[in-house]
Amino acid sequence: MKWKMHDNSLFAVLLRSPWWVSFLLAGGAFLGMRLLLPDMYAIAGALPFLAIGVVAAWRQLRAPSASKITAELEKLRSMSWEEFAGKLEAGFQRQGYAVKRIAGAADFELEKAGRVSLVSARRWKASVSGVEPLRELAAAGEKRDAAECVYVCAGDLSAKAQAFAKEKRIRRLEGAELVQAFLS
Repeated sequence: MKWKMHDNSLFAVLLRSPWWVSFLLAGGAFLGMRLLLPDMYAIAGALPFLAIGVVAAWRQLRAPSASKITAELEKLRSMSWEEFAGKLEAGFQRQGYAVKRIAGAADFELEKAGRVSLVSARRWKASVSGVEPLRELAAAGEKRDAAECVYVCAGDLSAKAQAFAKEKRIRRLEGAELVQAFLS
């Protein structure tokens, strides 16, 4: 079983925050605990925050800049469907999925460790996607008993579509995650 940190846990929030926030918390924790405990215990209490700060700094150092992400998304929008689908398929295969192209509301069926996921990517070029393709994907996912549905987009989702995706637990693959994990 793969361990997954809860999205709203303190450490998950710190990993998404600037690296220096974790170092400030480590310093504050050390100073606060030092008033009540010996120095060794205060250091031990601050270590988790320092470790998270180092991991966050490493991730932020390796992450592409906003201008690079924008440029890559523009390149992505200029691709033909076959070129884009090939890159997306190769990206999923690098992550260990068995990928099968299908027709209908979903474009790909992914299988990994007995779990089936459906991916819809046909409308990746749209600047704003509505709720209809998400409804079709959710229906296809229920029909095929998929463990997860993924919607790929280089643009934005409308407010209704965002609410629907959250309600139906449809994972959105967009922006930096799309550029970094699948198209590089």
